[in-house]
Amino acid sequence: MPIKVGDPVPAATFKQLSANGIANIDTATLLKGKKVVLFGLPGAYTPVCSANHLPGFVAKADDLKAKGVDDIVCVSVNDPFVMQAWGKQHGADGKVTMLSDADGAFTRAIGLSLDLPDYGLNGRSERYSMVVEDGVVKTINVEKTVLDHGVSSAANCMLHT
Repeated sequence: MPIKVGDPVPAATFKQLSANGIANIDTATLLKGKKVVLFGLPGAYTPVCSANHLPGFVAKADDLKAKGVDDIVCVSVNDPFVMQAWGKQHGADGKVTMLSDADGAFTRAIGLSLDLPDYGLNGRSERYSMVVEDGVVKTINVEKTVLDHGVSSAANCMLHT
């Protein structure tokens, strides 16, 4: 069953490429005592993700942070090397934290795993965004299809922060 408002975000560990190599980032450290906008998408470099979803959060990062958001986090079932390169290409540095759910464990734990065999994407993520306060989901927006991006957009998150 998919995660819902009022649920705690499950324990998981993400991977992030840093200057010191691969770092493990756990959900407890990422979310404790903070207001975080966390969004997930099917894959780096995919059309809707690259044209709309990530760029929208990069563009609205300052506005979201002005509304009390401590961090904006992009999660995808991709490796940390891809997540870093994709984030750099879209100007995410300092605006959106790019995290790899390398084995899809987090995505499965929140009940939003998705297979898109026609695109060669299996074990990927539904397109969603959520506002999390101190590790608890305050709002969640899941798109009807991965080609949609309005419900999970940064603009829509602005209305719910």
